[in-house]
Amino acid sequence: MRIEPTKIADVVRIIPRRFADDRGHFVEVFNQRNLQAVGIDFRPVQENHSLSRIVGTVRGLHFQRAPHTQAKIIRVLSGRIFDVAVDIRAGSPTWRQWVGVELSSDGGEQLSIPAGFAHGFCTLEPDTEVAYLVDANYSPECDGAIQWNDESLGIDWPRVAGAVVSAKDEKAPKLAEIDAPFVFQG
Repeated sequence: MRIEPTKIADVVRIIPRRFADDRGHFVEVFNQRNLQAVGIDFRPVQENHSLSRIVGTVRGLHFQRAPHTQAKIIRVLSGRIFDVAVDIRAGSPTWRQWVGVELSSDGGEQLSIPAGFAHGFCTLEPDTEVAYLVDANYSPECDGAIQWNDESLGIDWPRVAGAVVSAKDEKAPKLAEIDAPFVFQG
């Protein structure tokens, strides 16, 4: 496993070792001990799986408030996505900044996103499947979202023909319209 930093220190790319031969490949996709060795204390309790049939499907920007905050590790099972994490921790030196990385099933890379970030992605291929481990169960009363195309964030989403967005995500408030759901603990 290799860890690659992003422009926001708390969000990192995880590159698992892939053992390939003429049959295909084998990958250890999660190893808590190895993550702890590099400073990521992540204990998953739930795995989510999404299928997006249409290129340009946008899911997000989602988060969970306390007391059920969620850290996530995202990976692509088939297809390719542009994955985004937005720092929404009031007082953080990277408040309102975002990281966007491409993840693919071919590359096998993952993105580790701690609590305190809103998360979303845009599919870049048809029939894209995404799996994400989370360290807290889904809690409807703590569920939160920010409008995926909030101009104040300036997210440089991929140029795809017409984003496909759920009604819930389309109606999500802009970041300026909500109370800060997280406080930076620096």
